[in-house]
Amino acid sequence: MADDSATPSSIDGNVLVAKSLSHLGVTHMFGVVGIPVTSLATRAMALGIRFIAFHNEQSAGYAASAYGYLTGKPGILLTVSGPGCVHGLAGLSNAWVNTWPMVMISGSCDQRDVGRGDFQELDQIEAVKAFSKLSERAKDVREIPNCVSRVLDRALSGRPGGCYLDLPSDVLRQKISESEADRLVDEVEKSSKQEPVRGTLRSEIESAVSLLRKAERPLIVFGKGAAYSKAEDELKKLVEITGIPFLPTPMGKGLLPDTHELSATAARSLAIGKCDVALVVGARLNWLLHFGESPKWDKDVKFILVDVSEEEIELRKPHLGIVGDAKTVVGLLNREIKDDPFCIGKSNPWLESISKKAKDNSEKMEMQLAKDVVPFNFLSPMRIIRDAILAVEGPSPVVVSEGANTMDVGRSVLVQKEPRTRLDAGTWGTMGVGLGYCIAAAVASPDRLVVAVEGDSGFGFSGMEVETLVRYNLPVVIIVFNNGGVYGGDRRSPEEISGPHKEDPAPTSFVPNAGYHKLIEAFGGKGYIVETPDELKSALSESFAARKPAVVNVIIDPFAGAESGRLQHKN
Repeated sequence: MADDSATPSSIDGNVLVAKSLSHLGVTHMFGVVGIPVTSLATRAMALGIRFIAFHNEQSAGYAASAYGYLTGKPGILLTVSGPGCVHGLAGLSNAWVNTWPMVMISGSCDQRDVGRGDFQELDQIEAVKAFSKLSERAKDVREIPNCVSRVLDRALSGRPGGCYLDLPSDVLRQKISESEADRLVDEVEKSSKQEPVRGTLRSEIESAVSLLRKAERPLIVFGKGAAYSKAEDELKKLVEITGIPFLPTPMGKGLLPDTHELSATAARSLAIGKCDVALVVGARLNWLLHFGESPKWDKDVKFILVDVSEEEIELRKPHLGIVGDAKTVVGLLNREIKDDPFCIGKSNPWLESISKKAKDNSEKMEMQLAKDVVPFNFLSPMRIIRDAILAVEGPSPVVVSEGANTMDVGRSVLVQKEPRTRLDAGTWGTMGVGLGYCIAAAVASPDRLVVAVEGDSGFGFSGMEVETLVRYNLPVVIIVFNNGGVYGGDRRSPEEISGPHKEDPAPTSFVPNAGYHKLIEAFGGKGYIVETPDELKSALSESFAARKPAVVNVIIDPFAGAESGRLQHKN
């Protein structure tokens, strides 16, 4: 057991954790400090790790999870014990369900006081169990470097996800000599990034290419797993040498530009309903893709499912499953096709039908978007926002989309031209991720403007983090679609307005015309309130050019929206 006493050349557990993280390549941390981890955060900063301090562990956890997705390195969340750990579970579970690499590090009570009702005592290893690939507790200061290495490594290995590191208060106080600490850190191998996975069989690649070659109505579907893998170049080559139309999932948008001539996004229902072979890369056949079942899909469709997880393929039971990294597998498909190329051609009836349907639907949407409706509906301001984003010079902004109607409309209207430039509610449809995602994007991609398009309900989950934006002077513009509530204002029928509390606001209602823009002004940021097209254009032009923290409060007709949950695709 290490000694708690200090010597001139000794360091404590806080410093050793910071040294271990820095040695293993960690450059950013997100969190909320307090007993017993405040010193850990300050020591990490002193060693060159940027610590982004939040108001709430939920938002910090969402930031850490999104950082893992955007960078391919585990996002690090630091929390205090007990309730801090519980709040952090929001981020850890988000990393788990979206399969993004993340590590949550929490302080915990002294080991000798476990079971005695110590300050913020909780069995945190048990609490995180459902959402953690690996949970480690350092029981002695000398165990810290290897514990840090194992959780970082496991977060990345196989299917990425969240891991947990528990740091008891007594371990953080323990001291060892600096020379021993350096030796322990140096002996830890850097993260191996990926554990060995079963090699893709040549026969599987040949079978996949044969299915695509013989298909009458092939379709390529890709999702955020392909985006995480950075498979955009390989997918572009596959689409363009074969002429097969493609369909991205919401966070797969931008791997190939939405404006690409082979995009089937505007003809989604036709594409999935009529295709006979679907190559699905880095996307799960879950609710977002209607479980791959009829009536949305043809009952005889043959799925070629490419996923890094063998368990996922076993669960979905596709016609052909290929276990492997999206970028690697698509590269192998391209190599196989190169030896005997094929292309379905623009005059192919399948491609013509997709193109015609996409063109018709796009023209109908543009006709609706062209109207300046005041009071605002959702479409008019979304068109103005789309055009303003597309006009930004340099790298495309990262768009964060959160809300019910706001996210649904934004998915159809906003245009992604570059990979990993769209973050939304993801696999769980989680509300409250917006501000955390914005901060993660601004930190991970400092050369990009970040634009959040949020419903007022979604914004409310984490609105206080606008102070965090101002404190770190991040280039983030938050656009709030303010329609006075969840889905809108009071939607109750006369029969529903009854009972002893009938004078209370409806469960969906917020304060009408709330001044959300004033919240950021309280901290020195810039706020705008807009009700007309010209006001919105002016606010976006000014805030985008400034690249400073801002909130644009867009007043929407409270009756413009509708109850929204699952994806609604009418094209």
